[in-house]
Amino acid sequence: MRTFVLALFLLSGAVVLAQDAKSYTQKGRELLEKQEYVEALLNLNKAIDLDANNAAAYYLRGNIKAQFDDRHGAMKDYNTALEKNPKLAEAFFSRGNIKMKLQDYYGAIDDYTAAINLNENYIDAYYNRGKAKQFLQAYEDAINDCSKIIAINKKNVDAYYMRGLLRIEFGDLKNGCLDLSKAGELGDLKAYEMIKEKCNQKSQDKD
Repeated sequence: MRTFVLALFLLSGAVVLAQDAKSYTQKGRELLEKQEYVEALLNLNKAIDLDANNAAAYYLRGNIKAQFDDRHGAMKDYNTALEKNPKLAEAFFSRGNIKMKLQDYYGAIDDYTAAINLNENYIDAYYNRGKAKQFLQAYEDAINDCSKIIAINKKNVDAYYMRGLLRIEFGDLKNGCLDLSKAGELGDLKAYEMIKEKCNQKSQDKD
């Protein structure tokens, strides 16, 4: 009986600690959104002290470190977050962003793909994966990522703009220029500057 009571007491204590950890994590998230980084970091550290398996706290702390360009520290926290919760799509995405900054484009693509596998409508992951593929000159694959974004959201101006540039680089001038025109139509005025530079000039050269 005494053993049962002791086990119940320990379990109750663990539940309280987990609840406290969630509270600190939520507070850290709110402070991070307000860009109060020091206070956010203190709350997230406390959450991790109380619950070493708190994937969300590691992920959010990684975001703070990334904000201050501590790439190694951010990578370490994202790794731990994914060890604790392999289905945390946001952690794959954020780790991919760190790899992009480190010019590890294949690694970034792998992380963005993992995020997309967990959330097939993850527009930012498609976009950044397309950028990584662009750096590797895998233009056709990058175009496909932009097309996927447009299939999800037909008014995504960034996808039209990037697909336009990619199509031009890939040699599809007409459709690339039409994409830039669509981006301009949706409000991206710099698209018209690109049309002048890449579309009209090339048409004039042919004349």
